[in-house]
This record gives sequence, C-alpha cells and structure tokens, in this order.
Amino acid sequence: MRALQISDLQPDYRGAALVDLPVPEPAAGEVRVRVRAAAVNFPDLLMTRGEYQLKPDLPFVAGLEFAGEVDALGPGVDDWQVGDAVVGGNRFGAMAEFCTVPAAALRRKPERLDWDEAAAYPVAYLTAYVALVRCAQVAPGETLLVHGAAGGVGLATVDLAMALGVRVIAAAGSAAKRDAVARLYRPDAVIDGGPGFRDRVKELTDGRGADVIFDPVGGDVFDESTRCIAFGGRLLVVGFASGRIPQLSVNMPLIKGFSVVGVRAGEYGRRFPDRGAENLAAIDSLAAAGRINPQVHAALDLADWRKGFTLLERRAVVGKVVLRP
Repeated sequence: MRALQISDLQPDYRGAALVDLPVPEPAAGEVRVRVRAAAVNFPDLLMTRGEYQLKPDLPFVAGLEFAGEVDALGPGVDDWQVGDAVVGGNRFGAMAEFCTVPAAALRRKPERLDWDEAAAYPVAYLTAYVALVRCAQVAPGETLLVHGAAGGVGLATVDLAMALGVRVIAAAGSAAKRDAVARLYRPDAVIDGGPGFRDRVKELTDGRGADVIFDPVGGDVFDESTRCIAFGGRLLVVGFASGRIPQLSVNMPLIKGFSVVGVRAGEYGRRFPDRGAENLAAIDSLAAAGRINPQVHAALDLADWRKGFTLLERRAVVGKVVLRP
C-alpha cells in the first residue's frame, strides 16, 4: 500500500517520503480501514520535525484523521461490519491506503458528508467544541473573537459558534481570506487580524471587548488580545501558529478579571472519557443535521502530499486540505 512515512526528523519534510508498505493486519480489538481521505493538520507538519508534543518512534506513517470504509475486523470486534462508512482519529497512521485503529476509535460517517468533508471535520470541530462549550462555556448572545478564522480550526470555530447562537467576530490576515469567511459563513463581523485589531473589536462591542477570544496564533496576536477582552472574559489558548509562545504578566488577568484557558481537545477526551464521548456525539449530531458545514480547500492525491503540507504551512488555506490515498 502507498503510505506517507516519516523516517527521520528533518526540516522541509526531508525525512518524509511516499513509500510502499505491507497492508497491516488488525490485531485483537482493531479494525482495518480502507482510507478514502485523510486531512492535513498542523500537528502533522510539526511531527515531521519532532516539534509536536507527541513523538512517535521512527519510522511512522503521518496522519491524524481520516474517513473510509471498514475493510477487515480483528478478533473480538463485533460492532462493525466490512463496508461500513466510518470516520476516525488516530495519533498517526492515517495518510495511507489502509490503517488499523481500535474499534472504539471509529464513528459512523454522517451520511450527508462526502469522504473529503468527513475527513475534514473531526479534529477541527472537536477542538472548536471543546474550546467553546467545555472550556469557555460560551452562552448564546456572547461575543466571540476568532483569530485565524480562515484556517481549518478557526473556520470550524466560526461555523460552530454561529450554530450555538454566538455573536462572531472573525479575524483573518488577508482581504481574500476575509472575503472567503464572509461568503462561506456570514459571521456578524469580519475584520483584519493584523496589528490594531483591538480597536475594531472595542468598536464592535461598544467598548466592552470580546467575551471569549479563540487564539490559535499566539505571539503578538495573544498580546493584543489581552487588550480587547471583556471583564470576566475567557482567552482560549489553542496554538502558536505565529511561532512565538507569548508570556503574560498576571496583573493583566487580575485587573481585567479574565481567564486564560488552555485547549487540548484530544487530551480532554482522554482525561474525561465520558465527556469525550459526549463531545464526539455532539459534533457528529450537528454534522448529520446539517448545522455545521466543513469546508475543504483542496483535495489532493496522496502523491501530492508536499503541495498539501506547503499550502498549510504558508497559510494559503481556507478550511482544510485533504489527501486521497
């Protein structure tokens, strides 16, 4: 089978290559899936360089999330049948024609989503759900500022927040991205996410600031976000796409009465399995009902993996990139 294998941790993906590997056999309690689409996420890029918190033993196959069909059942699996359409997440291994995962890691693919859309929604919308519902406990009518709103997770957060009845200010760095966000989801406001955004946020909130700020960017964006958050607000730390991990003087949250909350959706589910299952059921239900609409920027053959990785690294994506093995 074709697979994108990481054999060495190198910059510029020099340790990654498309290789031919044996089709894996499912062990007890596992299912083999014929992968139809695998999404590209920032952790995939970071793991090629050893810069992500998860560091699998080398060599490993890249890929966190996928959609496909059940191809074979390991011993003891009786809740799936060959041919079932599924979505799933694995900590790696999805960017291949076949992958094996624990049976419990699979969910039924929402019928209204095609393979590409189904691969694109689990990680992004789970992150958005844990951030908004579990961590921020956002309420209808509150104002949410979403940074990086054109990216995979940011765009999912805009979409989910609107389904939850939240007032959304979407921030993106280019006019083309802002136009795309406005066209796709029609948030309450779309603003330039560059320096000075705090003034626009204050203007849009009558000086109060945003009740919740979703920040996957870090760096200067985080610093300025502390200047436009409402008293009692929640500043969600989702990632550091800017490359700089910011520091905060704690007198700021003391004086302004806001909380800084870290978001790790996968770890949340591992720590609280029952709530984790509820989170997954919630986003699956929203997808099945058509209340959320994942956006696929590009669907590429697995052989074009480098193009997909580069699109993501250059911030040239509105939504998600998926690879078709």
